[in-house]
Amino acid sequence: MSNTQPAPVASERIELKARKVSFDWVDSPLHWVPGDPFTTHTINVLHLLLPAGERWFIHVYKQVLPLIEDDRLRADVIGFIGQEAVHSQAHDDVLPHLKSLGLDPTPYTAQVDWLFEKLLGDRTLPPGRARRWWLLERVALIAAIEHYTAFLGNWVLNAEELDRRGADPMMLDLLRWHGAEEVEHRAVAFDLFTHVDGDYRRRVRTWATAFSTLVFLWQRGVRFFMANDPLLTDGRASFGQFHRAGRAGVLPATGDMLRSVPRYLSRAYHPSQEGSTAQAVAYLATSPGANGGR
Repeated sequence: MSNTQPAPVASERIELKARKVSFDWVDSPLHWVPGDPFTTHTINVLHLLLPAGERWFIHVYKQVLPLIEDDRLRADVIGFIGQEAVHSQAHDDVLPHLKSLGLDPTPYTAQVDWLFEKLLGDRTLPPGRARRWWLLERVALIAAIEHYTAFLGNWVLNAEELDRRGADPMMLDLLRWHGAEEVEHRAVAFDLFTHVDGDYRRRVRTWATAFSTLVFLWQRGVRFFMANDPLLTDGRASFGQFHRAGRAGVLPATGDMLRSVPRYLSRAYHPSQEGSTAQAVAYLATSPGANGGR
C-alpha cells in the first residue's frame, strides 16, 4: 500500500551543495560543556555513530540512483551524498582529538563499523525481487534515521542554553553547521523513499528498527564515554540524567522526542513541515566552520 503524501513546501526547496568546512580542535576541552560531562558525552556519541552511518548512507544511495526517474530528486540525492560525505569526515576528525585527551573511542567505533558494514551492508542475494527488497529496506531505514537527524539539527540550532553554559564555540559550530545542513536536506531521504517505494507498512517497520537501534547505540555510547573518561572516577549514565538535562535545555527534551514519533508515523507526514530552511541557511551563511574557518 503506497503512502499518499502532502505536497512539500515549495518555497523551502533550495539547491543542495557540499560546503568546504574547517574546524580546529586544538583548544577544545574534553568536557566542552563546562562542568557537565554527561551532556558533553551524550552529544559526543554523534562522533561515534555518524562517520560510519553516513558512509553507509552514501553507499546505499549510490545503488539506488539508477531507480530515480525524477531529475530534480536525482539532483537532490546527489547533493545529499555530497553533504553527507563532508559530515562523515568532519566528525571523524574529532576522534583523534578525543584520543589525544585520553579517551580512545576505537573499541566502540569498531562495533559501529560492524553494524553498518556487515549487518546493514550488501548481502549475497539473487538479482530481482530479493535484492530490490533489501535495497528498499535500507532506503526506508535511512528515511527514518533522517527524521531524527533533522529533529536533532533543529534542536541544536535553537539550543541557546548551551551558549549560556559556555559550551566550546568550535564544537557548537560543528554541531550547528551539521544540524543546519540536516534541516536543509531534511526532505530528501523521505522523498526518495516515497519515490521508489512509499509503502506505509515498510515505513512503520523500519522506523521501529531505526528508533530502537539508535536508542540502544546511543545509551551504549554514553556509557562507554562516561566509563572511560580519564577525568571521572565514577562515570555513570542514566535515563534520569538525560531527562533532567532535557528539562534544563542542554539536551533534547524527552517529551519533544516522544512527540516526534507520531509525526513520522502519520500518513500526512512530510519533513518539510518541520524545522526552518530559512533559519538553517542563515546559520550556514555566518558559520565560521562552514565558511572555511574564517
